[in-house]
Amino acid sequence: MGCDCSLTTGEQIVCTTCRAEIPTSLNHLQKDDKVKELFFARVNIETATSLFYYEKIGIVQQLIYQLKYNGHEEVSPFLGKWLATNLKEDPAFKNIDLVIPVPVHPKRRAKRGYNQVDGFGKELAAVLGARFRESVLIKKRNTINQAQLGQVKRSDETQSPYELVEKIAPGTHVLLVDDVITTGTTLTLCAKELHKNPNIKISIATMAISV
Repeated sequence: MGCDCSLTTGEQIVCTTCRAEIPTSLNHLQKDDKVKELFFARVNIETATSLFYYEKIGIVQQLIYQLKYNGHEEVSPFLGKWLATNLKEDPAFKNIDLVIPVPVHPKRRAKRGYNQVDGFGKELAAVLGARFRESVLIKKRNTINQAQLGQVKRSDETQSPYELVEKIAPGTHVLLVDDVITTGTTLTLCAKELHKNPNIKISIATMAISV
C-alpha cells in the first residue's frame, strides 16, 4: 500500500523497501518528546508516543488514507503490532491495564464499517497484557474531519463532542489510542473525560504524529 508494488512471500501490507523508508518516530524514547509536549498544561498524562511521522505525501499518508477512506481495516492491527513490538519491553508501558480507542461518531462508523483505531488498540492490548474496551467513551456529536479544519478550529477545546459513559476503577493505567495526532485537541478532550474517573493514569499512543 506504500508503492503499489506486488508483495513477496513474508511481506504484509507494505513491502520491505517501503518499510525501511518509513520515518518511525517512537517519541517516548527521545529526550525531546514532541507528543508529550502537546499536552503540557492541558491535561495530565504519564507518557506518550507515536509510531510514525506523518507528512502530507509519502508512505505513511498512503497507509492512513487506505485505512480511513478505502476500507483497508487490516492496516490498523498491522500498525498496532508494529508499535507493540517496540513497547512490550519498555518500562513506561509495562503497567498498562486498559486500552481505550478515541471513539468515532456512530454515523461515521456506519459509513466506514469500523473504528479505524480499534485494530491498532487491540493489538497493543494483546501484547501489553491489557484489556481493550471501546465502550468507555462515545462521540455524541458528529464533527468535521480534523484534516479539513484550520489550526485555530482544530485547537478549540471549549465544546467537547466526547462523553464518558462507563466508569474506570481507581488506580487503572489507561492507554488512549488514536490514528494521527496534529494539535492534540482530540486526545486532550478524551483524556479530560477519562480523568473524571478519580485516581487513574493516562498514557497515549498513536499511529503517527503530524510534522
